[in-house]
Amino acid sequence: MFARIKEGIAVVFERDPAARNTWEVITCYPGFHALLSHRFAHWLWQSGFKWLARLVSHLGRWLTGIEIHPGATIGRRVFIDHGMGVVIGETAEIGDECTLYHGVTLGGTSWNKGKRHPTLGKGVVIGAGAKILGPIFIGDGAKIGSNAVVVKEVPAGATAIGIPARIVEGQDATVAGRFAAYAVAKDMNDPMVQAIHELIDHSVGTDKRIDQILAELKRLGMQIDEPVASKLDVNSLNRMVD
Repeated sequence: MFARIKEGIAVVFERDPAARNTWEVITCYPGFHALLSHRFAHWLWQSGFKWLARLVSHLGRWLTGIEIHPGATIGRRVFIDHGMGVVIGETAEIGDECTLYHGVTLGGTSWNKGKRHPTLGKGVVIGAGAKILGPIFIGDGAKIGSNAVVVKEVPAGATAIGIPARIVEGQDATVAGRFAAYAVAKDMNDPMVQAIHELIDHSVGTDKRIDQILAELKRLGMQIDEPVASKLDVNSLNRMVD
């Protein structure tokens, strides 16, 4: 048990540059407290003391603002940063080395018994406010951007953002070998944004070709009634999309 506590303290120093000393972590870090109380609540749950486990979980939520059902399975070296508003459901499974920020929900989408909450692989990073819903699997090393709503599985090593979440391409969401604070890299190409930019460019190109065709028809003496239409403001549209 003491080895797990030391491990939990070490994780805080690894992933939070604001941590100054061990005493501060032990007394002032709600994520550390929540995981510590969950270990005890989970042991009670597995031992058949369901009500007592729920009571310990309820007290932990009252003290930390983090709600973890005692039935949830949480691996080693997991870190919950800030933590307020985090909700982890009964059948959720969190692998080793995962990081969750405040406002994260690992929720269910069904009222039926059985597996109804997400499973996180090893080393998953979930940004602030993200919601992962249903019995889906998030692959090892995946990263979920802030406020994303994930309802489909995310492959290992992928980054997902948006509502509903989409897989994005770009630089790995790390900074100097470590994860980006909110799981979003600076240079990511959102496929939806890319598609809109391409549609705008295609529309502009089509307008130019039509203008050329009309000019040539006029040169040949054909009478053409041109509809009055405002031209696309390409720069303005691209700025709005970005």
